[in-house]
Amino acid sequence: MKLLGSITGFYYIGSARENISKFVNIYKRGYASGNLKQAMTELLLEKHLIPEVICCESSFGLAAIRQLSKLLSGHKLLSKVPFIIDSKNMTAFDCHPFIENYVADELLNLAEWDEKNLETKINFLKKIKTHLQKTVKRESDQEMFQKQGFLDSLLKRGFDIIVASSAIIFLSPLFLLIAIAIRYESKGNILYISKRAGMGYRIFNFYKFRTMVADAEGHRIEFAHLNLYHNNAFFKINNDPRITRVGHLLRNTSLDELPQLFNVLLGDMSLVGNRPLPLYEAKNLTTDALATRFMAPAGITGLWQIKKRGKAELSVDERMELDIDYVNKSNFFYDLWIMANTPQALMQKVNT
Repeated sequence: MKLLGSITGFYYIGSARENISKFVNIYKRGYASGNLKQAMTELLLEKHLIPEVICCESSFGLAAIRQLSKLLSGHKLLSKVPFIIDSKNMTAFDCHPFIENYVADELLNLAEWDEKNLETKINFLKKIKTHLQKTVKRESDQEMFQKQGFLDSLLKRGFDIIVASSAIIFLSPLFLLIAIAIRYESKGNILYISKRAGMGYRIFNFYKFRTMVADAEGHRIEFAHLNLYHNNAFFKINNDPRITRVGHLLRNTSLDELPQLFNVLLGDMSLVGNRPLPLYEAKNLTTDALATRFMAPAGITGLWQIKKRGKAELSVDERMELDIDYVNKSNFFYDLWIMANTPQALMQKVNT
């Protein structure tokens, strides 16, 4: 079934009309095929057919999709196109072999993605593929890069789980005391929960102890003139009037960050990485250069926290430069160095 044109746009392999309609609304034109062999023929033999994204339903099976993936990765032009698998109805067990064998650039349950966020995700995947192809030019180097990345990720994740779970158990009495203090001073939820964008623009629920009055976000526009970042990419106020007395103590000691240990256990974040951003900030960072900072995991602490904490004059350019620097240097032992320097940084108190 052909849709609205032949050049660029999307290429969808499957029959889910709701997914096809979603891509049509994003790209306005493209192809859809319910036959995997036909799709291979059209993609690989028709030189004019270079889509912006290729999406395949998982129902065709691992072996067949893996064959398509190998053919795409060996194609001079199609190797640069993001390849997505719709993971609807797939369990974590089903997804594992696709991830382990690097079959696709991403597995997404398209039913959970609206058109705007899906387009942003695809654009990010394009930037990732371009970055990797510039960094790793030969196939042997690519395999080495993947193996090193897998080992480093395994060490990082194992360390995260051990440290986060141990810390939660050890600090549970402190969690209780903080909760009582917050509730005693002001009405409202104990936890502040907001949507944040982490690695790969993945959106998740971000947990902190509440340090502001209830509905503080509703008053953000009211204090916009006090924002230290005048380009609106970030929002920060010195001596923010919305912060409670308990909140000041929690922020100055970074105890408000403790609930993020649960984010680490859930896999949303790591102990070390680039700070996850509120959605209104993340949407402004989609250029090729700035999007690089989303290639690292979201973290509780990171490079700019230990280098700039305690200094009020932190420009957007400085913050982005440090985030991108972490992406380029990131490895397990570099994370250990950052963690070792974090306690010293915590002693530098600042109202944030």
